[in-house]
Amino acid sequence: MRALLKRILKSDRTRHILCWTVHVYIRLVFATGRWTVEGAEIPRRFRAEGKPFILAFWHGRLLMIPMAWQNLAPMHMLISSHRDGRIIAEAVTYFGIHSVAGSSTKGGLAALRQMMKHLKEGDCVGITPDGPHGPAMRASEGIAATARVSGAPVIPITYATTRRRILGTWDCFHLPWPFSRGVFLWGEPIEVPRDADAAMLESSRALIEARMNALTAEAERRMGHGDPSEARIPPVDAVAGPAGR
Repeated sequence: MRALLKRILKSDRTRHILCWTVHVYIRLVFATGRWTVEGAEIPRRFRAEGKPFILAFWHGRLLMIPMAWQNLAPMHMLISSHRDGRIIAEAVTYFGIHSVAGSSTKGGLAALRQMMKHLKEGDCVGITPDGPHGPAMRASEGIAATARVSGAPVIPITYATTRRRILGTWDCFHLPWPFSRGVFLWGEPIEVPRDADAAMLESSRALIEARMNALTAEAERRMGHGDPSEARIPPVDAVAGPAGR
């Protein structure tokens, strides 16, 4: 699989086709599903006031985030320069989302500078705090440090669907199927004081992680599934969805 992916990325034409296909699939899943959104007034309020924020979502829940965003504001997503990150970066451009090469841990200084620039200009940035290699659903310190330096709050978001497959990848990637019911949940903003010391920074990191996990667990519960942390070990095929839905 890795060898195939390397060959794909060597061909610009093949990579463009793959990224276009990914973006079409995202639109298909959204168009054929029955989606509900809760908490969207939170980011809208910030944007109405002209305030930037940091959008936080788990790596395994990345696929449908562009449909929740819906061009709410200029967005710059922190995406790994790794080969799979390149595919994601190009796919999200179809939704008007820009990318910042790097991660919250590796190449962090250059990426942090770019994100600070975008936030200062009033744009928003998106971060997967467990990327690019995990552990899954464990936030790194990078997102809390970004919030501290920028003064921008962290607003978590997640989604779940009734029909999906949980892939056997490190992030337990949530692959939704078309014709599903789905829910997007936005969380309350989390602010990190600019004068936060090491202990407070760790406390903020743990709070972000806990809030994101609680939000994801609630989304899973609403779609009839169990605790998502239980899906980290075996891949789960849930094509039929709970109770035959």
